[in-house]
Amino acid sequence: MTDTTRQKILDTIDKNRDRAITFLQDMIRIPSVTGDEAAIQRFLSDYMRKIGLDVDMWETDWEKLKQHPGYRPVNRGYEGRPNIVATLKGTGGGRSLLLNGHTDVIPVGDGSGWSDDPWSASIKNGRIYGRGSCDMKSGVASHILAVEFLKQLGLTPKGDVLINVVIDEEVSGHGTLDTVIRGYKADAGISGETSDLAVQPACIGRIWFEIEIQGKPAGIQKRYEGISGIDLGNKVAAAVADLEKTRVATVKHPLYPNALDSLPCIVGSFSAGNYPSAFPATCLLKGSIGTVPGEDHEGVKQSLVDQIHRAAQADPWMKLHPPKVRFVGYDAQASEIPRDHSIVHTVSKTYKEVTGKDPVISGRQGAADTRFLNLYADTPTVIFGPGSTAVMHSDDEYVSVDDYITSIKVMALSIFDWCNSEPNTAAKK
Repeated sequence: MTDTTRQKILDTIDKNRDRAITFLQDMIRIPSVTGDEAAIQRFLSDYMRKIGLDVDMWETDWEKLKQHPGYRPVNRGYEGRPNIVATLKGTGGGRSLLLNGHTDVIPVGDGSGWSDDPWSASIKNGRIYGRGSCDMKSGVASHILAVEFLKQLGLTPKGDVLINVVIDEEVSGHGTLDTVIRGYKADAGISGETSDLAVQPACIGRIWFEIEIQGKPAGIQKRYEGISGIDLGNKVAAAVADLEKTRVATVKHPLYPNALDSLPCIVGSFSAGNYPSAFPATCLLKGSIGTVPGEDHEGVKQSLVDQIHRAAQADPWMKLHPPKVRFVGYDAQASEIPRDHSIVHTVSKTYKEVTGKDPVISGRQGAADTRFLNLYADTPTVIFGPGSTAVMHSDDEYVSVDDYITSIKVMALSIFDWCNSEPNTAAKK
């Protein structure tokens, strides 16, 4: 591709800046909390059909999904919650690329912590606000518009481009897993997850846990005869904090130099007792553990079990009435591809071309669906997106307009460079 052609791509994106903003606003204004993704998926499937892509939209077979080793138990099925793969068929002879992103978002509660309607998609000070603006509708929009603008310029690449838009990422990642089960794969992938425009060959894992603690019941007048679940819970919570200190001091990974930020091991919910005038004999702790690539995922779980056992052995009551540790809910393995993989190089090179700066190469401090593509689909996938991991899931969630436009540019050039190169063994280092 000539320098003139590359500039034409960038100029086209700049000329369509307002349309790109409106497209993202339209997406944000469609509420799509996990479990209620049908409307946003229909909107995007219709849009991608209108721009001339071949669209496959399907509902997950829950029973078939349960048979896959990557499945994690969930409480609801997938009827009315379709996944999408939209394909721009290449002219032939190039490498294929899968662009992955999710449209489900976390709940907004009653919206009381927001400065504006969480679905307003309002623009203030160069930012687009709204639930999902950052995580990760801006990433999905950048994928779709990058392909649209290439197609609009008549620059269909040699290799196929697959835009994979999935549901249920916030709970399980099963949308991407089902994409793999359906047989979709490519020579490489790019996830549009939040990365602050850093190029990220790795993501952490995340393990949710519960610890059930049973004290000794007593009446409120004879409370001194009981053993408080709150007191026991505090001891167990301290043991979890001590495990975090140990992990931060001992677990190392070159893409995660700040272990304290990358390896949270916390109790995020502490619930004890059930009535103001009753002795609190029970306690339930809920929390999560972050892991880095290369760790033994099941071994990390066992380290928590062992830590709680040690804490229980040091307490006369819990020694005889040990807490119960359960791993329930979100359970995602850490994942990475080589830092020198050619898809990492491609995205890094085009980022520098667009911005004039070398990209930050880092590990994402959050789990990502890349784990399924890397492990089960032979699709080495790098993370690059306009949103900030520090802002996702927050009240007044936002994405920078400039970062969003930059992401579209980087995606367009990366698609063209990657998909116009011939497949070879070096592509999968």
